[in-house]
Amino acid sequence: MAYDDTAYRRMSEVGSTDPAYRMNGGMGMDQTGAGDPMLGDTSTRLTEPPSGALPRFAYEDGRDRMGIHVGWEIVLLLAAAVIGVLLYRVDAGALKRPALDTLLLTGTWIGLLTMGAGLSMRAGVPNLAVGSIAVAGAVQFAENGDKGLVEAALPAIAIAAIGGFAVAVFVLVLHVPGWAASLGAALGVITWVQLRTAPVRVQGEYDPKHQAFFLFGGFALLAVIGGAFATIPPFRRLLGRMRPAGDPARRRGAAAVLPVLVALVLSSVFAVVAGVLMAATTGGPVVPDTGLQWTGIAFGTALIAGTSAFGRRGGVFGTLLAVIGMTLFLDYQDRRGLHIALLAIGAVTIGAGLIITRLVETFGRPLPARTEEDWNAAPTGGTTWRPGLLDSISSSSGTPPPQQRPDRWDDGPWGTTR
Repeated sequence: MAYDDTAYRRMSEVGSTDPAYRMNGGMGMDQTGAGDPMLGDTSTRLTEPPSGALPRFAYEDGRDRMGIHVGWEIVLLLAAAVIGVLLYRVDAGALKRPALDTLLLTGTWIGLLTMGAGLSMRAGVPNLAVGSIAVAGAVQFAENGDKGLVEAALPAIAIAAIGGFAVAVFVLVLHVPGWAASLGAALGVITWVQLRTAPVRVQGEYDPKHQAFFLFGGFALLAVIGGAFATIPPFRRLLGRMRPAGDPARRRGAAAVLPVLVALVLSSVFAVVAGVLMAATTGGPVVPDTGLQWTGIAFGTALIAGTSAFGRRGGVFGTLLAVIGMTLFLDYQDRRGLHIALLAIGAVTIGAGLIITRLVETFGRPLPARTEEDWNAAPTGGTTWRPGLLDSISSSSGTPPPQQRPDRWDDGPWGTTR
């Protein structure tokens, strides 16, 4: 059976308002098509696109509404300001140097983890290994820091990039969920970390506190530029091409290759850089652990920022504001002596972030397309005219039909010939 592009486009545009569309679940065989010159006889035509293509309405459903993101980012700004005031009341020195330098560095590596998690989620391939990779990067730097920053960090960055590329190839070739493939990679990284049975003291003298403002500014610039660039509709749709839609067995085409590769490679590299900064700013040895707590905080903060768990949708300033709020809160609860477990913080932020995802998906989806009314089209939802319709309506209502007046052309003064 040949694929009919005209019929397919009409199905995409009509959407759920078409009874045939609803009857067939949005795709498949259109059993109607009668009376529609545009479709013709669609009983033998496929309205689903061929293999390698997605239904247009699955990932190209118009321009997303950004109002929900603007409103939510205002809320994040106010929340960060409130937490900052609370921190200042607890200890005014927390927002002054040198404590401010440590706070900015903490915000930088938390921001890098959050940005990696958010990027991979927007691309539809959540990288659940970011926390484990960060811990592995911290251990690597702690063991080799005496060789210099470049020689200690570059091998870890290269290995992370290769690992992210391998996971991306695995996802693309087998067409499997990114979270499952990255979870397997995280388990492998955790195995390498747990070969260290004792905390590792940081070697070398690298101290990034003198570049704290520049490092945090670089993260902030990347986060805002990336968020702004992702608001461009063609790029937004391309980046979110792996967003769950339709049959999960259907491949997303060659256009999905680049976003998946970039998202998984960059998120892994961001995690390594975060681990290096984590080790360089710590006051003690690096403790080898699973890094699950940092994965939870990274994804929870990304969700709180307004990034949809389904992919594609997200704001501009949300990542920056959410990271500022999270960094201030972690410092606040530490100075107050609350001793809240990082795993608990990650769990709560993920739960709250999923609520934000529901709001983003509900109020961020495109408005329904307006269609011009066709005055020549047959009425929909009404009764189609057929011979004898008036008699059947009258008989069903109990009202006798009007008497048919015969045309008596033979009557009158001109009469008939006798």
